[in-house]
Amino acid sequence: MNEVAGKEYRGIRSAVGPIIIIEGADRVGFGEVAEIRGPDNLVRKGKILYIDEKQTHIQVFEGTRGLSLKNTRVRFLGEPLRLAVSRHMLGRFFNGVGEPLDGGPPPVSRLKRNINGLPINPVKRDYPREFIQTGLSAIDGMTTLIRGQKLPIFSGSGLPHNEMIAQLIRQSTLLGEKEEFAVIFGAIGLKSDEAQFFQQEFEKTGSSAHVTMFLNLAGDPPEERLITPRYALTLAEYLAFEKDKHVLVILSDMTNYCEALRELSAAREEIPSRKGYPGYMYSDLASLFERTGRIKGATGSITQIPILSMPGMDLTHPIPDLTGYITEGQVVFSRDLYQRGVYPPVSVLPSLSRLMKDGIGEGHTREDHPNLASQLYAAYARAQQSRSLAAIIGEEELSEIDRSYLEFAEGFESRFLTQGKDENRTIEETLSLGWELLSVLPRSELTRMSEDEIYRYL
Repeated sequence: MNEVAGKEYRGIRSAVGPIIIIEGADRVGFGEVAEIRGPDNLVRKGKILYIDEKQTHIQVFEGTRGLSLKNTRVRFLGEPLRLAVSRHMLGRFFNGVGEPLDGGPPPVSRLKRNINGLPINPVKRDYPREFIQTGLSAIDGMTTLIRGQKLPIFSGSGLPHNEMIAQLIRQSTLLGEKEEFAVIFGAIGLKSDEAQFFQQEFEKTGSSAHVTMFLNLAGDPPEERLITPRYALTLAEYLAFEKDKHVLVILSDMTNYCEALRELSAAREEIPSRKGYPGYMYSDLASLFERTGRIKGATGSITQIPILSMPGMDLTHPIPDLTGYITEGQVVFSRDLYQRGVYPPVSVLPSLSRLMKDGIGEGHTREDHPNLASQLYAAYARAQQSRSLAAIIGEEELSEIDRSYLEFAEGFESRFLTQGKDENRTIEETLSLGWELLSVLPRSELTRMSEDEIYRYL
């Protein structure tokens, strides 16, 4: 191994998957950026994953295909990966490593931010309390999104999460404020037609001016998927905490991110955990999800909606399981509802927003919202019992109360959950519809409502 100039080295010991190993490197640090130049003279980016007295392991984002053991040169830059940030990046498209895809020039800025971000001091965090109206009753009424919250969508292959996300981006707003959200979209391993769908959707609706996309496509190197969300979140932090914007971050699909993490772990020959994923996947996901929230004294905020496709629609799979521990709830899709024509096919019972109680009610939405949501949830859960009973003894043998619950469930799915892909309901319309559906139940069953609420709204 011969040092050429500064921290540049010629020759590598070996290449395993996306990782190259060199010997003799000194004065380098963990996470430091490296430039790898192969026999084709093309420069690839990488970062240091592991260092000891003899070896340095480097992850190559563009892959190691075509590299030569003798004729590969490695130069260390003495700093971590950084992104030049500017408010003029809104309305533009970049690839997974921050290079322009829209034909425009690279961002011109003296401000370069470490893509790993800076953790928010817990003492400085401000508690999320402001209601975000998405126009979707399944979310606004039952799984409310709060500004500064991280609320993932647990979907599955073939389900319409892309359509719902496009609708959320178009419609999400803070009540009483006219300023639109700045949207940072991190596409992680998406197919070309999916990426094209979002681009066309933003252009068609005129929302592209406040959207920035970082696109890592399915045909791009999997190693890039590990840094694409970090580039997206770095720009989000700059816009939120330095430019006082309300930022909505969409990361899709986090399952592809975790698969890339498993591939890298296997290449490093690490001891696998559940289903082959690395044991540190929890902390790795937390390093992304926790870059969300509000800071005391700051006007801006970051609200994050990660999307993940559950393998086999299995909620106990490591990816949704660990994600649910880190985030503040989840919106769960149902394949059964989708097959019955319900859009968005949100399964209310396993869905949850842990911050909902602090962002609804008097002063936020309407004073009856907390009890109404609780009553709708209880009634829909009770209706599932009636459906199970009807499957055994037949609907004609059910009691009158059980039949009223079946009628409620049909209306709840066909009218409350179901709405058009361009339908934007106000929170008032959502709550009024909820009361209308409850009217089919005997008043004695409305045990979660106060008498005053029943008198005023039913």
